Amino acid sequence: MKTQQLTSSPEDIRAAGEILRSGGLVAIPTETVYGLAANALDGKAVSAIFAAKGRPQDNPLIVHISRLEQLEDIVSEIPEDALSLAAQYWPGPLTIVMPKGKAIPNEVSCGLETVGVRMPSHPVARAIIDAAGVPLAAPSANLSGSPSPTTAAHVTDDMDGRIHAVLDGGECAVGLESTVVSVCGDVPQLLRPGAVTPEMIEAACGSVSINHAVLSELAEGEQAASPGMKYKHYAPTARVIILRGSREAYIDYCNAHAEDGAYALCFEGDGAELKMPYIEYGREDDLLSQAHGLFAALRQLSDAGAKVAYARCCTPEGVGLAVYNRLIRSAGFDVRDI
Repeated sequence: MKTQQLTSSPEDIRAAGEILRSGGLVAIPTETVYGLAANALDGKAVSAIFAAKGRPQDNPLIVHISRLEQLEDIVSEIPEDALSLAAQYWPGPLTIVMPKGKAIPNEVSCGLETVGVRMPSHPVARAIIDAAGVPLAAPSANLSGSPSPTTAAHVTDDMDGRIHAVLDGGECAVGLESTVVSVCGDVPQLLRPGAVTPEMIEAACGSVSINHAVLSELAEGEQAASPGMKYKHYAPTARVIILRGSREAYIDYCNAHAEDGAYALCFEGDGAELKMPYIEYGREDDLLSQAHGLFAALRQLSDAGAKVAYARCCTPEGVGLAVYNRLIRSAGFDVRDI
């Protein structure tokens, strides 16, 4: 198919809404990453997302809404913790997993009795939802397993000819997918870290637990309760190896392994002391800049033809937990202490 290139003009937003209402696929901007949107109430349209991305059929999708009233029929219950979180962090980069409502087809929930819902803060995303007149299922708008897209150009690189349209709303502000928290148990549980940190969830709800798969692999046969819990995601064509240690140890290790095709994935300022090509993904003292720059940097590794990338390990605290979660999956959990 021919993929239309749309802008964020009112006319193009209306055109995107019509495509979505008719069962088509449109890549849309959000504050986190670009999402590949379809009518969340149309199982056939949702199935087309999986086909376009090459996405495993057991990886559930997130439903995007623009108003709280749209929760009716999407969820069967709104727990008190969900109301507390929504009051604090919606619209924003937070997905809340709740009991599934009757309107959600199995294609969205992948057999689970729950569904993740979020209200994006990006005004264009909410305008597209309103133009479509339906909630939208929207995973990241990339080929499954590759780094998530933070610009419309990234989407086109992966999805041109596979979807009906890409709507360019500029670069994504956050740069990592939303935080996912389940409120279906006695205590809210973090399933995927993001810009809304565990500390922020705890402030709204009083407590939070962290699912083991945030920092480790799912057990064999264990079903993913959220996107982003699978073994390997966000991977460039290069093999990524995470190096955990001091700045000096990182530079020494890289310089001792400066073979052909090796790149450093480092923080700003590290490159001056490196003897290999390097790509920066943020400032050491600014976790938000690391979140913003990581996926673009991983894509640059592929564009540069890197064979191996030695990634400087971030601090897994606050938003850094989300950066580390994406890094370890891009590396297939290859983390080395130096």
